Amino acid sequence: MKITGIFSMVIFLIILPGCNRQHKKEISASQQPIRLTLEQANKLATLPLACLQTEYPNKPGQTLGGKDDLGEPHKLHPAFYGCFDWHSAVHGHWSLVKLLKDFPELEQATAIKQKLRESITRENIRLEVLYFQGEHNKTDERTYGWAWLLKLAEELHTWDDPLALDLESNLKPLTDHMVESFIEFLPKLMYPIRVGEHTNTAFGLAFAWDYANATGHKLLKTAIENRARDFYFNDGGCPLDWEPGGYDFLSPCFEEIDLMRRVLSKGEFDKWIHRFAPQLKEKNFSIEVGEVSDRTDGKLVHLDGLNFSRAWVMIGLAGQYPEYKHLIKIASDHVNYSLPNLVGDTYEGGHWLGSFAVYALGNQYIQP
Repeated sequence: MKITGIFSMVIFLIILPGCNRQHKKEISASQQPIRLTLEQANKLATLPLACLQTEYPNKPGQTLGGKDDLGEPHKLHPAFYGCFDWHSAVHGHWSLVKLLKDFPELEQATAIKQKLRESITRENIRLEVLYFQGEHNKTDERTYGWAWLLKLAEELHTWDDPLALDLESNLKPLTDHMVESFIEFLPKLMYPIRVGEHTNTAFGLAFAWDYANATGHKLLKTAIENRARDFYFNDGGCPLDWEPGGYDFLSPCFEEIDLMRRVLSKGEFDKWIHRFAPQLKEKNFSIEVGEVSDRTDGKLVHLDGLNFSRAWVMIGLAGQYPEYKHLIKIASDHVNYSLPNLVGDTYEGGHWLGSFAVYALGNQYIQP
């Protein structure tokens, strides 16, 4: 299944240092942050634009309580029904907001604004809330989709634009529901989920922390920080040599680092990472990119996502603490492996990987 409208591009060349052999050599020697360009932004915007209202194929996460619960995706999720699944539709919207916020001169800015207005309406969000309040779907999208919804809310909150104010207001009932869901769930979760896919606890907590930090939501922020310490503070010796798993799009080790750099003070973090992953401080530290053997396989293409998520962790760590600047070149290698495959890719990767690329290239330094 191909993304409509994208394959008219004969060649996908996102201009990033490293896309050819000579430039790749240059970037490997560089410790400069990777930055998104307008040309890249225009091309990456085509991915969510193509799939936000592409209803099928679709993978619902719904639990059916009876035959009356059956419904087409656009009926169940009038705001976020495209892009194969709910969370991909959510972070597809986030991608468009992020790109438009950072690049107001985007070629398709008018079309993007129109799609956002059509999706994030008060009525659509009211129906989304009803779905998640339903008896059988209270835990749907926990915590991956919840976290991406809060990331979308955070992006709208920090965008100084009249459209953002309207969309944030429309989204607020669902945002509030996800905040309440996190606060209710965290005390019940006795052990963290340390996997490389959607249910990874550290990933969900990191994104939710960003929202709480940006909006000043002290209750949520405190709940996350307390649970992060409970789950991870005494960890040590993370087995990076066990990674990646065959279906990973998140690194269990790196996602934990991404959370703890937010939660801990500088002194605490230095001691913690010395126990957890001391090799990251070594100037000759290296880790191989995740290799994808078949990008038409929806699980195997997860490794492209792993490359982007590893990159954003390393970029964030280097941005917060300069002693990790040497990780920038490794992040660049990870990005350069997967970035040229996005536009023109099959739907298995194209419906979601653009958001991961946008986040990796967005210099997400998130300071405590």
